[in-house]
Amino acid sequence: MTRSLRVAIVGAGPAGIYAGNILNRQVSEAGGEVAIDLFESLPAPYGLIRYGVAPDHPRIKGIVNSLHEMLDAGTIRLIGNVEVGRDVSVDELRARYDAVVFATGALKDAGLDIPGVGLPGSYGAADFVAWYDGHPDVPREWPLDAEQIAVIGNGNVALDIARVLAKHPKDLLSTDIPANVAAGLEASPVTDVHVFGRRGPGHVKFTPIELRELGELPDVDIVVYDDDFDRAANDPHAEQLHASNNQVKVMTRTLNGWRKPAGEASTASRRLHLHFLYTPVEVLGTDRVEGVRFERTRPVGDGSVEGTGELVDVAVQAVYRAVGYASSPIDGVPFDERAAVIPNQGGRVTDASGAPIPGVYATGWIKRGPVGLIGHTKGDALETVTNLLADAAEGRLPEPADAPGAEGDEIFALLEARGIRFTTWAGWLALDAHERGLGATWEPTAAAYADVVRERVKVVARDEQVEISRSGALVGS
Repeated sequence: MTRSLRVAIVGAGPAGIYAGNILNRQVSEAGGEVAIDLFESLPAPYGLIRYGVAPDHPRIKGIVNSLHEMLDAGTIRLIGNVEVGRDVSVDELRARYDAVVFATGALKDAGLDIPGVGLPGSYGAADFVAWYDGHPDVPREWPLDAEQIAVIGNGNVALDIARVLAKHPKDLLSTDIPANVAAGLEASPVTDVHVFGRRGPGHVKFTPIELRELGELPDVDIVVYDDDFDRAANDPHAEQLHASNNQVKVMTRTLNGWRKPAGEASTASRRLHLHFLYTPVEVLGTDRVEGVRFERTRPVGDGSVEGTGELVDVAVQAVYRAVGYASSPIDGVPFDERAAVIPNQGGRVTDASGAPIPGVYATGWIKRGPVGLIGHTKGDALETVTNLLADAAEGRLPEPADAPGAEGDEIFALLEARGIRFTTWAGWLALDAHERGLGATWEPTAAAYADVVRERVKVVARDEQVEISRSGALVGS
């Protein structure tokens, strides 16, 4: 590098924070200088960890500790409550920074194109997850009025949704679940949650820890069906997976452990059913969801399945579609609508002709699609940052048109002039302390909750988050 760099990263989830940390470390190790501004559309950082992971996943949420250390080091400047493409344009960022890295993730539901999917009572996973995680931009209330619920999907998000729906609210109160979510779940009349996957038990996309957690739910029975296992028994591909993959062995052992002798009755007040080799063909109902029609499938030996023509109707009053996430376009950045990603080569964003756009990069799910676990974003970020620094070393980064001052505070002046109430890292520390204080002073509303200890209570409303953040910290600090 021949000069110090200023880099804007858009998105303060794991992908953006990892990219900033890797960038800072590599530049520092090379004896260079870099200033990094991390823009986030929400008032608080952590993205998927705060607003996309079920609240009862303390092991996964432990990633926050390492993300906190990266931001608390002071080498990355957080600028929250700013939506790039609306509050500040991409061109305005490019005029002020040597490079812009997009790490905005995948926040909306992938489509499920079957009849009836738009009926009242049919919900996307992303919306429900945002609700129970206290995302400030979704309604505070959720219509939990169904006794029987179908969840379509065989991945971790499907299990998260099923577990939150089936779990008794008391067993969620030790988490950071918002008060309005706890109240909504408390009023739910649910008795049965059914999870449907189109492939067999040997091909589920759950991780072993997710699956094992189901068996630990108090007063919730796990129900599996012998017929599903019998239909999958002749799948040689599943046998090969079982023989070569320890993770599959563990999950198969767990699933088989839930098989019960014929006639053994459930003793819990709620049941979580796991169904395999079902593919949805129609959501049934007139004015609202009344059921789902499935076609039974069979394995064809290469890991895929085909329809059998056998149709089965399952009566439910609500359907949750957990069939994948998709990214959204950002005004001023190329977007591949079919793949729902920013087109790129190794993280270098490309134009319609396939040529790299100087100084524009992508990382995380907006770069490669919503696949892989949170830890995979590290390797993703490393590739993008390596290419960014290679471009810097070879003089391919454009000079910013509006050269910033020594402190680079011009971005704050721009936002303030537009009335944007941005938040900072110091503001997040204030909000974090406030939420922990709410947990410490929480009082049980019923005798049954007397033994519950709450570490924090999440603040939901955007304006409230912003007010706490800005009143508890020096703006621009």
